[in-house]
Amino acid sequence: MADIDSLLGDTDELLAGSYPGERDVRQPVHTVYVPGDRTTPDLPRRWGRQALDFVDEHGGMLQLAGKVITATRKEAGPLPTSQMPSLHQVAREAELLAEAVTTKLETEPIEDLRLDFEDGFGDRGDEVEDEWAIKAARDVVTGRSETGAPAFAGIRFKCLEAATRERGLRTLDLFLAELIAAGGEVPDNLVLTLPKVSTVDQVRAMVLACRALEREHNLGEGTLTFEIQVETPQLVLGADGTMPLAPAIHAGEGRVTSLHYGTYDYSASMGVAAAYQAMDHPVADFAKNQMMLAVAGTGVHLSDGSTNILPLGEPEEVHHAWALHAGLIRRHLKRGIYQGWDLHPHQLPTRFLATFAFFREGGAPAAHRLRSYVYKADSTVLDEPATAKALARYLQRGLVCGAHTEEFVTTHTKLSLGELAQLARTGHLN
Repeated sequence: MADIDSLLGDTDELLAGSYPGERDVRQPVHTVYVPGDRTTPDLPRRWGRQALDFVDEHGGMLQLAGKVITATRKEAGPLPTSQMPSLHQVAREAELLAEAVTTKLETEPIEDLRLDFEDGFGDRGDEVEDEWAIKAARDVVTGRSETGAPAFAGIRFKCLEAATRERGLRTLDLFLAELIAAGGEVPDNLVLTLPKVSTVDQVRAMVLACRALEREHNLGEGTLTFEIQVETPQLVLGADGTMPLAPAIHAGEGRVTSLHYGTYDYSASMGVAAAYQAMDHPVADFAKNQMMLAVAGTGVHLSDGSTNILPLGEPEEVHHAWALHAGLIRRHLKRGIYQGWDLHPHQLPTRFLATFAFFREGGAPAAHRLRSYVYKADSTVLDEPATAKALARYLQRGLVCGAHTEEFVTTHTKLSLGELAQLARTGHLN
């Protein structure tokens, strides 16, 4: 045993330090990107109201919910007769789904807001960008007390490539200084997004920048964390033939919170024609599969990108864009990616309809399997601790975003929320 312990000492240290498992931290279902010069404290509430009004103009939430449910059932294929829901059940589920999403758009229309000083802002000169970076910080602070305030908020600054490095870090510094001046502290829900990362050294440089900013603003070590945007092929396959994604996460020294796929920069870098750049293109799936491998076991979250086909124009164009958006959301949810980007208020209804439908349709079966696992009841499925963790986390995600109520989860699982959380972490109950 002594020899074996000695041999595996480095392995034990690696697993404990680099692969601690899932973080007990909420992951938003989406990130909304808004150009930094369009910031207002009440932006989430305005987007929610605009989304609801637009749905009303195009048939209403109930009709849209019914279309999402119908599309979901078609995708699932034919069911055994005993499992086929009645027309009444389908209609009732559409009503409940429409009610839940309407409430969501009234109370938390944006879960994660990113004020964009990169591609969405462009090169407007130092004076203009300085001005808007300061205003963005003030709006983030003021917006925390607004109805429908997002659970997370922050900025995307320009990348660390030579041409934009100084400007990006200047914007970040100004934003943080004003955030502290206006709010008295750095909020816990602050999110910083580092775009166009192409090498591990750029992540190391961001760590150096975070440390310098923490010293400058009297913040504790490790206060500042950041997301990495995967928008370049060089981060997926390095010049030496290795996959830099995994080393990039670990080079962040615990500060990297998420990897985000950048649909259009990445697709363009791969030579994909503009008409075919999409979240479901094969080059996108390849990159995201590598991203999934890189984050596995690290506690780092993963986000899909966006679709730029917006619900605008004639009614047929609107409903086509909604159907496309809902389908892409369901696609990444099925593949184990629980977050994506939204770019327009009219995308919010299908973001939440597709997400809520995904969690609601599987909620009761997942709860039954988890209850059978915990109480060792006879079941047609033999689950193990790893699957129990996945079932618990699935139910937790549905609960946190608003797809489920606490009553639903506790009633169907016969577990307390504390027991559910423990199962989500360990797959066991003490």
